[in-house]
Amino acid sequence: MSTVIYPSPIFGPVHSRRLGVSLGINLLPADGKICSFDCIYCECGLNAWHRPNLKMPSREEVAAALEARLQLMQQEGPPPDVLTFAGNGEPTLHPHFPEIIEDTIRLRDKYFPKARISVLSNATQILRPAVHAALLRVDNNILKLDTIDSDFIHAVDRPNANYDVHAIVEGLKAFDGRVIIQTMFLTGTDEQGRDVANTSDCFVQPWLEAVEAIRPQRVMIYTIDRETPVRSLAKATPEVLDAIAARVRALGLECSVAY
Repeated sequence: MSTVIYPSPIFGPVHSRRLGVSLGINLLPADGKICSFDCIYCECGLNAWHRPNLKMPSREEVAAALEARLQLMQQEGPPPDVLTFAGNGEPTLHPHFPEIIEDTIRLRDKYFPKARISVLSNATQILRPAVHAALLRVDNNILKLDTIDSDFIHAVDRPNANYDVHAIVEGLKAFDGRVIIQTMFLTGTDEQGRDVANTSDCFVQPWLEAVEAIRPQRVMIYTIDRETPVRSLAKATPEVLDAIAARVRALGLECSVAY
């Protein structure tokens, strides 16, 4: 069983393979997971494995804990490259997400003005105006788009509410390029032995067309790096990832790869 559950509201810093020295901000409970997806590759495990008993940290608790950690890092190091909203589920589900972004910008500017603020999100809440506006204020607005194939989304990302990928693509386009698209490419099978690879052209080409329409500032493609709750999943090979990245770059878009 995969059981990577993060402390709340602050964890790390950790070295991120994509972002550098990252101080984590977890807006979800410290004892469980709350997410609008239930991805079968999630390092935190499936939602049912970690039902929380604690509440989400309050806006005030997040600000106080973040300031204390930034003060300590100012005294002892290392300086953070990035303050990253991640953790035990979907950060934009917090009812005071916009206000917490405001607090984080203020504290970043006070202690480490060169650090960037990142949000890792599954994009399910971007059609909410307040969330959209808050995401426009951060440096790295990193939003998930694993595919535009609805069957794959329901088999692998497993949204637990109504999810219209075409509406999400329109929402991503509405950022007018101030967005980073993050996509997981994988192979293997689900619990029933069904193929869940999204690396073939029937998945990649429609995804590329959506990415081209969104025109993000960057595309991040990656594959499995840690233990997954469904053990029959497997990494996409470096050769496959590089080939997909080349197709993204051929569209005139920046693309990074994490193997």
